[in-house]
Amino acid sequence: MPVLVASDLDRTLIYSSAALALTMPDARAPRLLCVEVHESKPLSYMTETAAQLLTDLGDTAVFVPTTTRTRKQYQRINLPGPAPTYAICANGGHLLVDGVSDPDWHRQVTDRLAGECAPLAEIQDHLLRTADPVWVRKHRTAEDLFAYLVVERELLPEEWVKELTAWAEPRGWTVSLQGRKIYAVPKPLTKSAAVREVARRSGAELTLTAGDSLLDADLLLAADQGWRPGHGELADERWTAPRITALPERGVLAGERILREFLKATRRATP
Repeated sequence: MPVLVASDLDRTLIYSSAALALTMPDARAPRLLCVEVHESKPLSYMTETAAQLLTDLGDTAVFVPTTTRTRKQYQRINLPGPAPTYAICANGGHLLVDGVSDPDWHRQVTDRLAGECAPLAEIQDHLLRTADPVWVRKHRTAEDLFAYLVVERELLPEEWVKELTAWAEPRGWTVSLQGRKIYAVPKPLTKSAAVREVARRSGAELTLTAGDSLLDADLLLAADQGWRPGHGELADERWTAPRITALPERGVLAGERILREFLKATRRATP
């Protein structure tokens, strides 16, 4: 049976220049491969070693990119290795099969959201009324499924995020602060549900996962084995769980370590 490897992308496998955490002497810095260009500018990177590891992984496992990005944002990324058959976008709202969203899956997701949590319009209205233009740079919605703000982190009041979290909780929404973005995401909108669907379709009996943020916690908990890097929301909270390994590496070298762990576990499970 195939091994399914479902991994978050941003700050887990791929890194913006601000998130690379190249703390070593310049002469010892790893060689980097650009894997995303946006508006003619390089945006995301992985090490060249990580690129080879991902190529090897794609040859031995069902690799599933699993991201909160919209489909359009995901399609800017040019990962090395075989093109994935499956990809999960919009935090599980879209299951791509050979690059095309599965309409039945998306319908199931939207039906669940309609029945189990407050509508997106209510969340948008609250964000517009309470977020201060002094520190908000952009208000955005993603795929008509969830909302996020782009903020100036140094000006963002910590108490505001806590208050938003408390307000959103009884309405069935989760709040996550990742870099310069504050996400408000419906609780029924999960990466783990989409990963379980891919496991069913692919016949995988072993699922490996990785992620760095609060929105990845359900993904990690759904795995037979998972890893989180030494940075991000989960690391800041010292979050852990059975079968989850907290790695010490931070930044782009954490992405490389995660791929090594994926490959080792896949090879152990594959005769």
